Amino acid sequence: MRTSRPSRRTVLAATAAAAALTAVPFAPGVAQAATGYRWRNAVIGGTGFVTGVLFHPSVRGLAYARTDIGGAYRWDDRTDRWIALTDHIDWDDWNLLGVEAMAVDPAHPDRLYLALGTYAQSWAGNGAVLRSDDRGSTWRRTDLTVKLGANEDGRGAGERLLVDPRDSDTLWLGTRHDGLLKSADRGATWQSADFPAAPGATGQGITFLVAAGRTVYAGWGDSDGTADEPTLYRTSDGTTWEPVPGLPTGAAAKVPIRAAYDRHTRELYVTYADAPGPNGQSAGSVHKLRTTDGQWTEVTPVKPGGTDTFGYGGAAVDARRPGTVVVSTNNRWAAMDTLYRTTDGGRTWTSLKDTAVLDVSETPYLKWGEEQPKFGWWIQAVALDPYDSKHLVYGTGATLYGTRDLKHWAPRIRGLEETSVRQLISPPTGKAHLISGNGDIGVMYHESLTASPPSGMAANPVFGTSTGLAQAAARPSYVVRTGWGDHGNGAHSNDGGRTWAPFTAQPALAKDAPGPIATSADGSVLLWSFVHWDGTPYPAQRSADNGATWSEVTSFPKGATPVADPVDPGTFYAFDTATGTLHAATDGGLTFAARATGLNSGDKEFQLAIAPGRRGDLWLSLKWNGLYRSTDGGATFTKVGSCWASYTLGFGKPAPGASYPAVYMVGATESSTAVYRSDDEARTWVRINDDRHQWGWTGAAVTGDPRIHGRVYLATNGRGVQYGEPA
Repeated sequence: MRTSRPSRRTVLAATAAAAALTAVPFAPGVAQAATGYRWRNAVIGGTGFVTGVLFHPSVRGLAYARTDIGGAYRWDDRTDRWIALTDHIDWDDWNLLGVEAMAVDPAHPDRLYLALGTYAQSWAGNGAVLRSDDRGSTWRRTDLTVKLGANEDGRGAGERLLVDPRDSDTLWLGTRHDGLLKSADRGATWQSADFPAAPGATGQGITFLVAAGRTVYAGWGDSDGTADEPTLYRTSDGTTWEPVPGLPTGAAAKVPIRAAYDRHTRELYVTYADAPGPNGQSAGSVHKLRTTDGQWTEVTPVKPGGTDTFGYGGAAVDARRPGTVVVSTNNRWAAMDTLYRTTDGGRTWTSLKDTAVLDVSETPYLKWGEEQPKFGWWIQAVALDPYDSKHLVYGTGATLYGTRDLKHWAPRIRGLEETSVRQLISPPTGKAHLISGNGDIGVMYHESLTASPPSGMAANPVFGTSTGLAQAAARPSYVVRTGWGDHGNGAHSNDGGRTWAPFTAQPALAKDAPGPIATSADGSVLLWSFVHWDGTPYPAQRSADNGATWSEVTSFPKGATPVADPVDPGTFYAFDTATGTLHAATDGGLTFAARATGLNSGDKEFQLAIAPGRRGDLWLSLKWNGLYRSTDGGATFTKVGSCWASYTLGFGKPAPGASYPAVYMVGATESSTAVYRSDDEARTWVRINDDRHQWGWTGAAVTGDPRIHGRVYLATNGRGVQYGEPA
């Protein structure tokens, strides 16, 4: 992960140097909303980049995990599942759902600190530090004046946040662009600390902070790999920082990724690569520093070379066995990534992948459409249980694997859901109540909401990121999907999405610009829109033979999302954001003509929805420009006065005694953006989520269940599919 991010959304960035403390009450886990709603994840299991895992050194069974865009989690050893700790982050603070770093206090087991901030770009808001005295059940927050980058390059590096080993009230925070920050009051306020290195253009800065006894070491990622630009600094007094002498040099030791300290041998192990990762690494090495006399020794398990290029990433030491260390390779696509383990201080190493037995039966999508699962990629987070030498976990770009015997591995991912969800369908018939289109893992057919789909990712072909998902309203067994893939970019299903077949042919544009797709109500016509990854739109294509042949529709607004009328199989709609014009075709999508004009969207993000079972009943969500409705097929629109902002909208089964579908919306009726339901055609709304269940940005998709009144499915950008229903 991950390119899936909100576009340049309006962010209420923090600007105060040391903001007043804000208490954020939050009870993790499943909870009933104030409106009587219960929210849970539709289980997929992971699917995102787990960038860090931290076992507490003083408490058996206590661990924390961080992700690049999906928040932080605490491991509940009693239930064998992760508990989400940051679901309270709201729409305006979406940039804080990425976790740059975590820290625990060995002397105070209940204390937890998080450094939040997904992007360090100019359009993103500043970072923040959360601190908790109850293991993340409740938080206090301090806004920073600097930006953090939990979804930037280098996000798999070590923890940039550290409790000082000499003083529990002192915290250190390494940043990418603003040097080193220090807090003397447990994270309530922060000041710049004197640090000898100046940030460069790489956006890495301090890559990790680690304690070795009473000394703190800081990895420096803006070095060029020469002796003139050190990659490691240290302080023994908490005031003065100095370069560590005798550092390794060269491309294979250019960027320090992670470090781990063996307190028995008093040696610091450091993994290096020639780039921060998780992509773009082709060289790397492992070195250890004997802190008693400053002697460096290279202990690289296997040196990259030839076609076998990679860097090194994760590092973990065994707290119970001196000289026992585990490191990971990263970005190794030829021989594939592995974990190396040594029990003699790095003199000899064993590849754990070579004897690994993987069991992914709980999350079958990890087979990626093949017979056997992969050991993983993007392995930069590795952690060893300090109370169990054979309890080892490692994060990948899609899951978190764990073992209790160093041989048998399975995902340790229950409760951790990080999918970036793009499209949602709740079929009116069939076994599945949900089909989801997702970033990175394509389309999922959810036979159960409490177990990962047994069929895994939709195959034939397998997609990476889904770009389109549509169901024929009058023929729900017919479903089509589009997306990024190496073996085709479009497919159809005749059994409601259970099994798939690729389109017989596809337009040449499909490989590099697969956009959204629509199917007519009877499934006889397909309209496929094309948008390049750089945002360039292209003319849509039409097929009237199930994808065997395609022809260009020149009158269709380029890059628009086609929407089919659920009653009239000859009618399609599309909204042109460039002109604010609604276009429609009544001849099966052959020719489009303008209808209503002057509907300004503000930017390219909008959503056009149509009420099920009704001809021409269109709803247009135009973000902060409001919600508009047309009951005449887009000839005219009327602004809905009950809300001032609407980002995404969907429909579900009508309330008892009502004839019109329940309307679900992510929008704003008052001051804050939330999830709402209306049972009276949007005359009134009731908020159905609460302040503990907000999940950052949720503007991609929402839909009700056509078979169960009150049930709603919500797409999040990093917290999977959330579904809610009246408790």
